[in-house]
Amino acid sequence: MKPISIGLLGLGTVGTGVVKIINNHQDKLMHQVGCPVEIKKILVKDLVKERDITIPNEMLTISSDEIIRDPEIDVIIEVIGGVEETRELLLRALENKKHVVTANKDMMAVYGPELLKVASNNGCDLFYEASVAGGIPILRGLTDGLASDRITKMMGIVNGTTNYILTKMCKEKLSYEEALKKAQELGFAESDPTADVGGLDAARKMAILATLGFSMTIDLDDVKVRGITDVSDDDLAFSQRLGYVVKLIGLAQRCEEDKVEVSVEPTLLPVDHPLAMVNDEFNAVYVYGEAVGETMFYGPGAGSLPTATAVVSDLVAVMKNMRLGVNGSSAVLPQFKKKLKTDEEIRGKHFLRLRVKDEVGVFAQITSIFAEDGISFEKIMQLPIKGEQASEIVLISHDAPLANFMRVLEKLNTYDKVEEIKSTYKVEGGLV
Repeated sequence: MKPISIGLLGLGTVGTGVVKIINNHQDKLMHQVGCPVEIKKILVKDLVKERDITIPNEMLTISSDEIIRDPEIDVIIEVIGGVEETRELLLRALENKKHVVTANKDMMAVYGPELLKVASNNGCDLFYEASVAGGIPILRGLTDGLASDRITKMMGIVNGTTNYILTKMCKEKLSYEEALKKAQELGFAESDPTADVGGLDAARKMAILATLGFSMTIDLDDVKVRGITDVSDDDLAFSQRLGYVVKLIGLAQRCEEDKVEVSVEPTLLPVDHPLAMVNDEFNAVYVYGEAVGETMFYGPGAGSLPTATAVVSDLVAVMKNMRLGVNGSSAVLPQFKKKLKTDEEIRGKHFLRLRVKDEVGVFAQITSIFAEDGISFEKIMQLPIKGEQASEIVLISHDAPLANFMRVLEKLNTYDKVEEIKSTYKVEGGLV
């Protein structure tokens, strides 16, 4: 049968993995779709660059038009990254009736709804499994495996760089700077890690997950974001003493009224929580559905072959749709209008670390400040600071509205016996 022809945009780490899988798994692909699969053209920046994979020179091009306007190319795989220029490329591809597979979380988090609409209007598929959690099939799990269920909560570790750094800080007592350097040496962190350590990378993924899981358009600006750059060795040590581990957690949750909250922030997890045991560069996402209950997706969140596996799986889905003649029908418009929870409606427990003057009555006054906003304590420690007339208070609150906790922080900031609010983090217990 006539081969399905592929145009590949990008030949970096993931692009190289895609070429290897397509070349090495031809028998598997033939069995899946009943015809050969061939890469016809590859867009690169440098035609003469040395690569760790042998590619015939005639397959390489520096002209995107050579791929997008080629009538013989059926599917375009995009792994070049970027947002604005890549969006324009893919819009042109879709308008030229090319099916698209992308691993671009940055672009999909911002322009996903627009691109999916254009794809549908042109009878094309647009799949993006590899944009979230690398080789973990979380998006297809939501759209296919759990399609009949009502998803109420998704919580997970969706950034391998930050998870690696926090793992090394916690288990090997490395400083943040040492752990980051080691992550960069091993290729788990970029030379400029800002998007990872600042939480933006994870926020983009959570916007995509929430949009699919809740069937409403969640924009990147709807995600409350906080990174790990302020997490200190003392925070990790106190957390461990209280029976917790600190992880950068992405959370998307909705209530019965279909109001949602989406956030990314350092979070304390009980040491026996399954996510607390996810270490190094690995990712894991818990999904809670009303019918299925708890499910967990776990695996490598990045890397050449894991991410390329997700890309080629999307390619197989496109090719099966081509054989069935149903391309362009997979995108489902959001079912619900976006409704975000207010701070009064967001509830949770919080970790707080304070430096206070070591005087009679200070502890009682702090307790009364919390009580004024209806917040009590689950765990609390008061430790004198050696050689100083000060002590450190470390506490975990009971469940309370976020707005109440924020009012408490404002009052503590103006209380003259509090010398410094050292840190505060969300605390997660279970999934429900």
